[in-house]
Amino acid sequence: QVQLVESGGGLVQPGGSLRLSCTASGFTFRNYPMSWYRQAPGKERELVAGISSFGGRTNYTDSVKGRFTISRDNAKNTVYLQMNSLKPEDTAVYYCNTLINVVDYWGQGTQVTVSS
Repeated sequence: QVQLVESGGGLVQPGGSLRLSCTASGFTFRNYPMSWYRQAPGKERELVAGISSFGGRTNYTDSVKGRFTISRDNAKNTVYLQMNSLKPEDTAVYYCNTLINVVDYWGQGTQVTVSS
């Protein structure tokens, strides 16, 4: 079965950095685009970044452009989200996502808290 397992969240001060990882199993990872979403308390889940199957194309929500970088290692079945210059408004649970045969798959999420 499809499994997505996120890691790398934590507490960081404003201006700091974190790298999230999502390791996938149960499907042919290299064939599918991957995305990172986040959900802050009281808010809807939003798309943060996406990457094409071989990594040639990426997209970002405006609020993270220039600060976050999505990448993938198809040999390791892993997608990453490098987050720099973190702000308190980046505080959220971050989820890894992929769409396979019109079904959305999600990881369990990893908490990112940006606070001094």
